[in-house]
Amino acid sequence: MVNIDMPELAARLAFLCAGGRRAPRRELLQKHRSASAALAAGPQAWRAAGLIEDVCIRLRRGADPEVWLRTAEWLQRPGNQVIAWHDPDYPAALRTVSSAPLLLFASGDATLLQDPAVAIVGTRSASVGGRALANQFAQRLASAGLAVVSGLAAGIDGAAHEGALEAAGSTIAVLGSGPDLCYPAQHRDLHARIAAKGLLVSEYPPGTQPLRDHFPARNRIIAGLALGTLVVEAAARSGALITAQFAVEAGREVWAIPGSVHNPQARGCHRLIRDGAQLVERAEDVLLSLAPALGRVVAQPARRPASRAIAAIPLPEDLDSDHKTVWSALGHDPIPMDTLADRTALTPARLSSILLSMELQGRVKVTHGRYLRTPG
Repeated sequence: MVNIDMPELAARLAFLCAGGRRAPRRELLQKHRSASAALAAGPQAWRAAGLIEDVCIRLRRGADPEVWLRTAEWLQRPGNQVIAWHDPDYPAALRTVSSAPLLLFASGDATLLQDPAVAIVGTRSASVGGRALANQFAQRLASAGLAVVSGLAAGIDGAAHEGALEAAGSTIAVLGSGPDLCYPAQHRDLHARIAAKGLLVSEYPPGTQPLRDHFPARNRIIAGLALGTLVVEAAARSGALITAQFAVEAGREVWAIPGSVHNPQARGCHRLIRDGAQLVERAEDVLLSLAPALGRVVAQPARRPASRAIAAIPLPEDLDSDHKTVWSALGHDPIPMDTLADRTALTPARLSSILLSMELQGRVKVTHGRYLRTPG
């Protein structure tokens, strides 16, 4: 754990608040081995490193007092720390990314930043099947000793974090807000569990609100912390594709899971595969791809029960509660009756009645005893 005094904290925040290009500021921290020494080096040294005059002026002003106070208070809580570029605890994988952040605000087990990791990302509007896949892949990869990195968003991200925790494995959530704030609010409990059993990390200081521009930016950190990025479901235009592009630029692996041609949330994955991403169908495909980088063959874990985690998806407004439950449990690919019964907890008689009603309404299609939502 990195221990810093208040003058050093103020100097680190001064470099953060000064803004401007990251590379010159990282160079100053690396050269002087502390933010305090880099700040004391003065304007001549700052300019020599490449800082422009406006940035030098802001650097002389120091840290924003409110940012300093919030961060100082946050650091009083157990498990919280500020990791700077020059610290030995700064993640080695992230150092190779040209746009790597100057500081990381971490809450939880910061040693996870040094572990081999895989990013699992995808759409917020995930299908039932997509969430189940993200959960299952995360469980398997976490059981194999890999940290699962994602962005704590609704949909695929949340399912990936849940899967890693269910496997008693490691997970890292990269936030688009300060580490003390949870977004979306529905993940407040998940946010707390990751802080207790995994790691929350952000380039934004405590108290920073989740602004729209923060989320594309945090995707480079997700990709940079991982050996590769797995995209489970993604629309043709999706933030997950931004993460995949960052992974490509960083020289990391990109994997994509194919989906039904009727599922609009599979189009981004199909595009990635056309562009050269590896098509994967099982977590073992990811592990085999990573074996050379890991220098070992990952052992098979003990069998675990399949996850029942499912996501909320758009529902027709005229359905009653049981019909909505069945609709949510259906995916874009055929699902057998026993799987639907497991997901819905409805009796076979009630489930059969609802499925027949939906089939007659044209909402559900049955093929060889398997059910799926009707395309369109």
